[in-house]
Amino acid sequence: MYMKKFKQILAIIGIILLVGLYVAAFVLSFMHSPLASRWFSAAIYSTIIIPIFLWLVIMITKYLKNLNK
Repeated sequence: MYMKKFKQILAIIGIILLVGLYVAAFVLSFMHSPLASRWFSAAIYSTIIIPIFLWLVIMITKYLKNLNK
């Protein structure tokens, strides 16, 4: 039960982070800000890194949980 709740919380955090980056990149692109390309790059980079990081955290917690048994 604990692991399912933990996964759900991590998934929600990941979704919020990704959506926030996409919204920021979208808004800055309309403002013709010099930071728009950096925000877009951050959004693309995060699309790959955030899910991998969350998957690693879940795998590490599973491993540590199995060690305690």
